[in-house]
Amino acid sequence: MNRKPHSQNPPCPRCGATHVIKNGSKGGRPRWVCRNGGRSFGPTLGTAMDRWRATPTEVARTLLVVMRRGSRSAAEAITGHQVETIRRWRRAAARHAEALTEVLVHDLHLSEVEVDAFGSFVKKSVQRLEIRTPRRAGWARVGDV
Repeated sequence: MNRKPHSQNPPCPRCGATHVIKNGSKGGRPRWVCRNGGRSFGPTLGTAMDRWRATPTEVARTLLVVMRRGSRSAAEAITGHQVETIRRWRRAAARHAEALTEVLVHDLHLSEVEVDAFGSFVKKSVQRLEIRTPRRAGWARVGDV
């Protein structure tokens, strides 16, 4: 029996075709397959959250912990995410600040002042990561020792 496309299915993000059918789910997230191109996709394809396992709310909460506590190691202990993962999320947050702002305001109910503070924190921390300067003088970088 052939599956038929439904009007509520999203168009294919790769080719824009509307001949898309539901293809089950993976990890609680729906999947679709494009009948024109034959490729499957999920709801996050082409977004900042593409290929991430964590939800946008979980990422935002983790980055707020980093901002409020001041260290990635504290955030690692509190949230259970690895430091490298948090670093990757901070860089992605800087690239996709507008989408993250929506999550912070709508899902976590933050005020504009908190969102502004978060945005400036992410921008400064990413600049620091790009020039690879340690947070405190005397701290060695990996490979320096």
